[in-house]
Amino acid sequence: MEPKSTKSTFDSEEWQWWLLVAVIAVLVIGAASFTIWNNFHELDRHKAPRIRRPPGGVAHKYSDALRISTQFFDVQKSGKLENNQIKWRGDSGLKDGQDENLDLSKGLYDAGDLMKFGFPMAFTATVLAWSILEYGQHMRAVNELKHAQESLKWITDYLINAHPSDNVLYIQVGDPEIDHKCWERPETSTEKRPTIQVNASYPGSDVASETAAAMAAASLVFKNQDADYSKLLLDHAQKLFEFANSYSGVYSKSIPVIQDYYNSSGFVDELLWAASWLYHATGDRYYISYVTVMHGNAFANWGNPTWFSWDDKLAGTQVLLSRVNFFGTGANIPIEENMNLQMYRRTAEALMCTILLPPPTNKKTNGKFQSSNSGSKMAKQLTNRDQIGYLFAGGLIWVNEWDSLQYAIGNAFLSLVFSDYMFTSETPYLYCNGKLYEPMDLREFAATQADYVMGNNPMNMSYLVGYGFNYPRYVHHRGASIPIGSNTTCEDGFKWLNSTEPNPNLAIGAVVGGPFLNDTYIDSRNNSMQAEPTTYNSAFFVGLVSGLVTSSSVARSFT
Repeated sequence: MEPKSTKSTFDSEEWQWWLLVAVIAVLVIGAASFTIWNNFHELDRHKAPRIRRPPGGVAHKYSDALRISTQFFDVQKSGKLENNQIKWRGDSGLKDGQDENLDLSKGLYDAGDLMKFGFPMAFTATVLAWSILEYGQHMRAVNELKHAQESLKWITDYLINAHPSDNVLYIQVGDPEIDHKCWERPETSTEKRPTIQVNASYPGSDVASETAAAMAAASLVFKNQDADYSKLLLDHAQKLFEFANSYSGVYSKSIPVIQDYYNSSGFVDELLWAASWLYHATGDRYYISYVTVMHGNAFANWGNPTWFSWDDKLAGTQVLLSRVNFFGTGANIPIEENMNLQMYRRTAEALMCTILLPPPTNKKTNGKFQSSNSGSKMAKQLTNRDQIGYLFAGGLIWVNEWDSLQYAIGNAFLSLVFSDYMFTSETPYLYCNGKLYEPMDLREFAATQADYVMGNNPMNMSYLVGYGFNYPRYVHHRGASIPIGSNTTCEDGFKWLNSTEPNPNLAIGAVVGGPFLNDTYIDSRNNSMQAEPTTYNSAFFVGLVSGLVTSSSVARSFT
């Protein structure tokens, strides 16, 4: 018998080894496939991150605030009133402009006085027009759109008449020295009201550019309602911009009498602001070139955010031009200009990060609170990060003691607009110093500023006159402080300024100057620093609460 062969044993062992290898290979391939599948779906989830969104429906507290705040424009109207809803107001200023054979009877009185200052009035119109363009559908939902449009047109009718020729713009009605020596109702005023102009010899690039911005923005508001009126506004806007660009000068240097009231710190921001609005209104790439390759490096101060105000339009310009970047409307714009537009958006993002990151609270230096040239009513905002603002214990952004609410609500409006650009463009995050923020974070900040104004503050005081039960009763406002039918003249009207009785007339919708740095407010008619309202405060607030009334995508194009 031959010995038993070992080959079958070897073959069996080899087969078992290869089976083990195959099983291991299958497991490895399976694990790899699962990992790839899982990672793919993780990536897919990251492509469309779930971000918080505002609830639907109408927020009634903001609709109530909007209904009240728009009425301040009616309180401030000059001229032959139409459909007047403010019972203690009547016709006034009917002869304004007659010294120059013009009809300047319309427009708005600036604040608590009887002056028509063209610079802040035009800014009021620009902000109101912007608010309508972004949030007109919200206004319509609560029946306030028509009211806002009528208020805007009351201003633009005045601005059209104030621009009788290409290089002439009337920028003031009334003498502030005379006006501030009187305390009287506009309906009974008999003092002389001279008009003042800027022109080629006495230029005012800032006020002419702001007026151009107002007319360009308003031309978009009325484009689908009254094409002829819209075209007229746009024609004035383009001519005013050309005037401002050709004859450079600060209007308050050309006209020194204005320096104690609305002293301008410069005009390059207004030129950029006007050109930005003209681009949106016309689509003409010249205006994009103007704000980018022609003047961006010199004028825009990229990377250094500032606060939006009647005097500084850079922040507003940066947010407005971000539209082009967010919504791709600059697809046919050359690469270099698009890169410059990106710098505007980056600077707008820097402001948003400044708003979102906790600022210093009541910080002192050398025994004094740091602020934006505290004590100067017309101060230019600081750009230094350490000085850019303070957060009250009550949650309000505070920059300057004069008209402190202007900065809080103006920049809250910008943060809300920017958040809606993010929502509409499906931009999920904003990166700030190592942290990601959602557009909802900006919206929530904007709501805190609105809520502060509406009474959610340490004083439990609504700074919106007529909203709630505890609001200022001694508003620094001539018409509101003097009873109807009083036969007061210029000087004897001061008894009403000094009266200890609350105002007999409600300046409904007025947003007063606001609190001091320690969240306090002194309700006194003589306290003009805190108690005087302005039309641009109301324009900011109308825009802010219009955006908060409900939620929806903003239009990708104004045209």
